[in-house]
Amino acid sequence: VQLQASGGGLVQAGGSLRLSCAASNNPFKINRMGWYRQGPGKQRELVATITSGGTADYADSVKGRFTIDTNRAKNVSFLQMNNLKSEDTGIYFCYWFVDVVGGFWGQGTQVTVSS
Repeated sequence: VQLQASGGGLVQAGGSLRLSCAASNNPFKINRMGWYRQGPGKQRELVATITSGGTADYADSVKGRFTIDTNRAKNVSFLQMNNLKSEDTGIYFCYWFVDVVGGFWGQGTQVTVSS
C-alpha cells in the first residue's frame, strides 16, 4: 500500500488546513487510520486516529480543533485542522494499520503556522 499525503502549507495562526491521505493499490481492509506529526526538534507524536467502526481519538492538544474522517470507498483519509497554532507546525504523516499485516506510512506533508 502506498500512501500519499497532501494539503500541507503555510497558514497564519487561527487559520485552517485540510490534509488528505490517499492510497494506491490497496488490497486490504484498513482497521485503523491515523495522523502523526513531528515538530522541529521533537519526536513524532500521535495526533488523531479513527477505527474502521468510526471511533475517533485525539491528542489532548488538538481536541476540539482537529477532526479526522475517512472515505473508505475511495481509500482516502482526512485531517481537518482549524484554529491552528504555532505549536501545530511540523511534518504530518498519515498512517494506516491492517490487522496481522502491519502499518503503512505516508511520506509526510509540511504544515507551517505563522504567529
